[in-house]
Amino acid sequence: MRVEILCTGDEILTGKTVNTNYSHMARRLVEVGLGVHWGTTVGDDRESLLKAFHQAGERADAVIVNGGLGPTVDDLSQEVAAQACGVELVLSDYWMKRMEESYARRGRVMPPNNVKQAMLPANAEFIDNPIGTACGFAVTIGKARFFFTPGVPREMRRMLDEQVIPRLLAMSGLEGVTKLKRFHTFGIGESRADQMLGDIEAFKEGGGIKLGFQAHYPQLETKLALRADDEASLAARLGPAEAEVRKRLGNFIVAEDDQTIEGVILGKLLEGGFTLALAETVTGGHLAARLAPLAGAERAFRRGIVARDLAELGATSVAPDQAASVAKAIRASSGASHALVVLLELDEGADRPDMGGTICIGLADPNGAVTRQARLIGGRDWVRVGATELGLDCLRRHLLGLPVDERIDFERR
Repeated sequence: MRVEILCTGDEILTGKTVNTNYSHMARRLVEVGLGVHWGTTVGDDRESLLKAFHQAGERADAVIVNGGLGPTVDDLSQEVAAQACGVELVLSDYWMKRMEESYARRGRVMPPNNVKQAMLPANAEFIDNPIGTACGFAVTIGKARFFFTPGVPREMRRMLDEQVIPRLLAMSGLEGVTKLKRFHTFGIGESRADQMLGDIEAFKEGGGIKLGFQAHYPQLETKLALRADDEASLAARLGPAEAEVRKRLGNFIVAEDDQTIEGVILGKLLEGGFTLALAETVTGGHLAARLAPLAGAERAFRRGIVARDLAELGATSVAPDQAASVAKAIRASSGASHALVVLLELDEGADRPDMGGTICIGLADPNGAVTRQARLIGGRDWVRVGATELGLDCLRRHLLGLPVDERIDFERR
C-alpha cells in the first residue's frame, strides 16, 4: 500500500519549527510494516493545500495529513478537505459538546473561535481525539483515503496508534504481527556495529529479520524488524536473534526499546536505595538536565553542581586524582551514597572538527572512588555532548558492576 504523509504549516515549511511529527509518523509506519512512499510539506495557503490534496489523492492509497485542525484563521485543513471533496462543512454537535465539556471541567469558557474545530466535511468519518480539542476525521479524495490528525505531538501520537494505524492495516490487508526491537548503544559507530552483527544468519538475505541502524550521536540505535503469523512465531524467531545481539554488543548496550540510559541509571539507584550527587564543568548542566526531570528522581537525586571552571569545585586540573577527590568531597557534603563528577577541558583555538577535549570522570561510593580519563575528538558542542554521555555511561556501568574504562570508538588514540 502506498502511503503519503502530508504536513501543513508555514512554521514547518520555513524551518522555524523542526518537523519531529513527520519522523515519528514515518518511523511508526515502518514499524508496523507499512512504510512511506512520499512526504510532503505545505504552507498555510488554500491554493497550495488544495493542489497538494489532489496530487496525493491521485498517487497514494492512503494519506496522513498532520496539522491545520486548530481554531485560528491559518488552520485550513477542514475547509480545504471539504473543498477537495466537493461538500459543505457541517457542525458536529457531538464534538461541540465534547469541547464544551472539556473547557467546563477546567473551569473555563470556550472561546467562540473554537467552534471552527467542530466543523467537518459533510461526508467525514469521525476519528476520536481523547486528549485535545482538534477533531480528527477521514475522507476520500481521488483514489486515496485521507486521515487528518492534529499537529500537537502528544495528540497526534495517540491518534496515530489508536485510530489511524489500525485503519491503515485493515486497508492494507497485511496479516500477522510485527515487532521492531531496538537496542541503544554508546561507544561504537555504525560501521563497527555492522561488522559485529552482519554475519548473523537471521539478518542475511532470506533470514527473515531486517537489521538496520540509526546513528544519532552520541548513541547508535540498532533495529531488528520482523513480521510473523502470530505472537508465538514472532517470539520464537526473534528471541535467538535478540540474544545474539546482546552477546555481541555486550556492555555497549545502554538501554533497549523505549528505555533511556538515564532511566536505567535511575532504576538502579532506586532499586538499591541509593542517592546521587553530581558535579559537572563546561557541560552546561546537561547531566543534571537528563536525570532531574525523570519521574521518581526526587527520591534519588540529592544534589547537582554546575560549575563554570575547575576552581569552583576545588580542582586544579582535569586529572584522575582531582576527579576522585571532588567526587569524594561532594558525596560527603551532600550525604549521597554515590557521586559522579565530570571534569572537562576543551582545546583552545577556533571551533573545528579536528579539535577535542580532555574528560575525566570521577565516581565515588561507600567503597571508594574510581576514575576514567578520555580524549574525545570534534568541535566544542560535539565534545560537550560526548562528555555528558560518557559520564552517564560510566555511572551506568558502575551501578551494574561493569568496567568503566572500556575504550569507545570516539576516543582520540
